[in-house]
Amino acid sequence: MSEKIYVLIDHGEGEIRTPSLESLALGQRMAEEAGFSLHALILGNEIGPLAERLGKQKVDSVLLVEDQKLANYDPDVYCRALSEILTEDQPYLFLMGHIYQNIDLAPKLAAAINRGLVTDCIGYRKEGDDFVFVRQMFRNKLNADVQFRSEHPWIVTLQTGATSVDDLKEGSGQVVERSLDLSAVELRRKQLEAFEATQGKVDLSQAELIVAVGRGIKKAENLKIIEELAEALGAEIAASRPVVDSEWLTRDRQIGSSGQTVSPRLYLACGISGAIQHIVGMKNAQCIVAINTDPNAPIFNIATYGIVGDLFEIVPALTKKLKE
Repeated sequence: MSEKIYVLIDHGEGEIRTPSLESLALGQRMAEEAGFSLHALILGNEIGPLAERLGKQKVDSVLLVEDQKLANYDPDVYCRALSEILTEDQPYLFLMGHIYQNIDLAPKLAAAINRGLVTDCIGYRKEGDDFVFVRQMFRNKLNADVQFRSEHPWIVTLQTGATSVDDLKEGSGQVVERSLDLSAVELRRKQLEAFEATQGKVDLSQAELIVAVGRGIKKAENLKIIEELAEALGAEIAASRPVVDSEWLTRDRQIGSSGQTVSPRLYLACGISGAIQHIVGMKNAQCIVAINTDPNAPIFNIATYGIVGDLFEIVPALTKKLKE
């Protein structure tokens, strides 16, 4: 085992995925605290430009593995490539973003190298020479502290929003090409046309500004004031579950444990009380502004700024000021 932290960099359509950049930012912090080296690991084909881009971040190196078989995600090929690298290099920790691809890959990889895996972590803390990881349980009602008992490398997937891309530090890291022999790996899957599950709908995880509405809006006809505020702000509209269950907004607008997880620069919560199921989906926003008539609403416990008052008075006033 060496004192290294590796971070898997996921990418698609020529871009590095945000959860990987968040994982890299968290890796930077962990490496700094522990005095470890940090290495970004990227797999694919003809991805030199992405590796060069990663080299501009604060990393000790960027490990680049290119092969035609890695052009598209295949669990067998990716697992073989990562197994060889992790077995040979024996890093202390291997971080991955908790995205659909890695939900498939991580347990397969952990079983292949017989090492421990903790998934969907929201944070960590340093205890002595080890790390303790935090993940949510029982529909996000409790936070659990989890420690590994296996040998290294430990494998950890990180929930989207566990940290912010804005925390990523720039630097310079050498791109190191890594050669692997993947010729013996049989491709058992055929790649079909790629499509987005929410094609034609908004991906709130990428939104910088969000205006969210809860049951305090009372009825669908009142959503007009929220739409006007969002338009004036240049923001996307989101909702808590009661609004979606009432079919006032579509399911792809829902934030929370049964919806999307977001981490925008601004989250403006209008008439949302702040049930834990909603909070887990937006608590990592950089700035949270809450408007609610109830001064004891749980949303105020995490809000950066709180406004106790009637949203039917406050929202139109905000919209008017923005337009001015």
